[in-house]
Amino acid sequence: QVQLVESGGGLVQAGGSLRLSCVASARTYSTMGWFRQAPGKEREFVAAITLYGSRTNYADSVKGRFTISRDNAKNTVYLQMNSLKPEDTAVYYCNTNPPANYYWGQGTQVTVSS
Repeated sequence: QVQLVESGGGLVQAGGSLRLSCVASARTYSTMGWFRQAPGKEREFVAAITLYGSRTNYADSVKGRFTISRDNAKNTVYLQMNSLKPEDTAVYYCNTNPPANYYWGQGTQVTVSS
């Protein structure tokens, strides 16, 4: 079974940038997505990218600030986050899109200070 491991989170000031990575233990022949869960809130969709990167999709709240990409040779999906806002604070997860329960990992914490 493929395992997904997220990394790249951290503490950043508002307006800053972070790049998240999601490494899969094997090739994922799927549309992949990033999701996030803020304290006290349900997990929500952030961005998705098709298998060969021809199409991407973003939540309205991150459009124009976040960019999803993937490198299939490295089994890795990225999320470049720019112009970060305090409301972006959350644990970020990657998964297939739509997500599969058995792929949820530990996520990576992103904290944006004002």
